[in-house]
Amino acid sequence: MATFADINAKSLLLREIIMWNKLNKSMMFCQAMFGLSFYGVMVILTRFFLEDLGYSEAETMMVVGAFSSIGPLFAIAGGFIVDKFLGAYRSLTIAYGTFATGYVLLVLGASTNNVPLSLVGIALASYARGLMSPSYPSLYKRTFSSEEDFENGYPVNYSVNNVGALLGQYLFPMFVLAIGFHGSFGLSALMATFAFITLVIFNKQLVGTAADIDQAPVSVKNWLAFLTLSAAMVGLVFFMFSNMDIGQNIVYAIGAAAILYFISLIFKASKPDALKMGTILIMTVLTTCFFVYYGQMMTSMTMVTINTMRGDLFNLIPIAPEASMAMNPLWCIVAGPVIAVTFSTLEKRGINFSTATKIGFAFIFTAIAFGILTMAVMNVGTDVVIRPEIFLAIHFFQAFAEVIVGSLVVAFILSVAPKHIEGFSVSLFSVAMALSGIVGAVFSTSIALEKGQAITQDIVQTVYGEYFQLLTILAVVMVAIALASSLIIRKMLEAASAGEPPVDLVATKS
Repeated sequence: MATFADINAKSLLLREIIMWNKLNKSMMFCQAMFGLSFYGVMVILTRFFLEDLGYSEAETMMVVGAFSSIGPLFAIAGGFIVDKFLGAYRSLTIAYGTFATGYVLLVLGASTNNVPLSLVGIALASYARGLMSPSYPSLYKRTFSSEEDFENGYPVNYSVNNVGALLGQYLFPMFVLAIGFHGSFGLSALMATFAFITLVIFNKQLVGTAADIDQAPVSVKNWLAFLTLSAAMVGLVFFMFSNMDIGQNIVYAIGAAAILYFISLIFKASKPDALKMGTILIMTVLTTCFFVYYGQMMTSMTMVTINTMRGDLFNLIPIAPEASMAMNPLWCIVAGPVIAVTFSTLEKRGINFSTATKIGFAFIFTAIAFGILTMAVMNVGTDVVIRPEIFLAIHFFQAFAEVIVGSLVVAFILSVAPKHIEGFSVSLFSVAMALSGIVGAVFSTSIALEKGQAITQDIVQTVYGEYFQLLTILAVVMVAIALASSLIIRKMLEAASAGEPPVDLVATKS
């Protein structure tokens, strides 16, 4: 005779099976193709700009930092396009087509060492990422039967993305040795095309689950508005990559404008909605601070590995210095399911942590990661060599932090955002990534060395050491700020649920 525990276990297993279907699986395939192609390109851009295009360390860190952040910034336009013009499905499909086109231009740029073509290529890829950022989670959410299934499935999707990122970041430096930069960019174009074709194949099913705007025809006026806006955005991105001093100020201006617009919507909303939207603002600030650290992986940490990391991992696995970034998605693949199971198990036992508290945990991991990096550079030997195992440990802690912030913040925003501005609200997460990417890149230029400058023990210990020590101290400060924010957000959500502002709630309790 089956026990209650057996019946419950079978029920959970059945629910797990039902949760996954061909639509969310097909979307996760597209996500894997994105991770493989985009991060494969990103990992080889540093050497491409340093060696083939002749950029300095400071210029390269700004361009690569911008490539990792400007795309999310244009999620503002992407969110507007999703909500007002095209819907999530059309936007996502166009995004993957644009990725493929951008990578083709990179192939042409690498074949001829043509800087303008290369910049147009990464401009198109950046814009496509901005169009994808708000459209993917919105459409992906609707392939699940419940909010709980989506929240449980999204960290797994994050891990799938990181499978692609892991393979891309590890393999593409080796691909460059075999088929050159142009061949590697060509592979990315092919993978983006596979994702585009997948979305076209599942057109009817995905549109059937999508929001009303996806199921309605698009007017000629909206198509023209979309094309005009897209041309303007791509032109602006190209200008920013070509003039990074001005470009960083444009990022700040656009990010500030998006946040101010969101604040203006708060004043127009009902009190419960305004309180919920206020929590999104707080989460945006915390996310911005966190991704300053994440952005170091593409800028300062990559430069440190290129200059100091030597040897095979565990003396067995060959790894190029710039491919050290592959350690991040390696651990993210592990972290996604571990975090999902851990928090799910705790919740079943009645232990519930808010999203802001979980971000506090993420900053603890970040402080440990940068503390290890600080000790490594401070204690480097006269040979100025840091073993790959050190970076494996660093990425372990930072990856767990990233998965917490990257997967749970978006789910939080979707859970509290008013439905009519859902896409724009999600884009604030990308705004946070964009602002932090540029701020982090600007910070990173403080450790940039002149071309041909010798790497010595003193330079590593002082220039690199002092920089990462400061970041470690600030991460500890952010732990306290995140935990304090958790209390504020909890009171705001309680007040929103009761239809009262936080001050009334506090007065009542006191």
